[in-house]
Amino acid sequence: MPKVVIVSTSANDLDGHKTGLWIEELAAPYYVFREKGYQVVVASIRGGEIPIDPASLQGDAYGAVSKRFMQDEDAQRKLQNSQPIADIDFGGVDAIFLAGGHGTCVDFVGLLELKQAIEKVWGAGQVVAAVCHGPNGLVQCVTADGKSLVSGKTVTGFSNSEEKAVKLENKVPFLLESKLKELGGKYEKGDDWSPKVCVDGKLVTGQNPQSSELCAKEVAKLLG
Repeated sequence: MPKVVIVSTSANDLDGHKTGLWIEELAAPYYVFREKGYQVVVASIRGGEIPIDPASLQGDAYGAVSKRFMQDEDAQRKLQNSQPIADIDFGGVDAIFLAGGHGTCVDFVGLLELKQAIEKVWGAGQVVAAVCHGPNGLVQCVTADGKSLVSGKTVTGFSNSEEKAVKLENKVPFLLESKLKELGGKYEKGDDWSPKVCVDGKLVTGQNPQSSELCAKEVAKLLG
């Protein structure tokens, strides 16, 4: 049975903007992987309760899969009691999936423990996936030859136009699209707020919240 660790942020504030995990980006992959029979570990940077971006629990953003997750007692226990990444042996993991939300701009960026976890999974020839702002965790990662993990690979992530649309381009540490290109990634984007996923070998990336389910399904194709 494949083991998948979904990693979420533990940060709830970005320079005065209340944020956290964008709930669809945990909920959608959680059910894709559970329904495949995988062992699914809900993790976060610090462990414990995962903060949720309140905007992801409102209006059109709060879709069926998110509502299902928030009404699922077992899922809620995992959300309230997430495992800290420091307690996980990533050597026994078949895939790591980095969920997004603007909280990742705070605690995915520059975090050594996350870098080591991703590099361990990648170095073992396993699947590394990230959606929306989740690729913030990829920018510091390198391969065995010292090159950026995303260099030369077809990737996507939250686009510059989407960041400007939510008016947070001046609060994030960098524009993710620009950073992925700077690191040598072959960045691709679809229309704003439309599903877009890139698969390059064992690296799977999704552009935005709407890409969460498709991103997880591409991971499942690789895991079988």
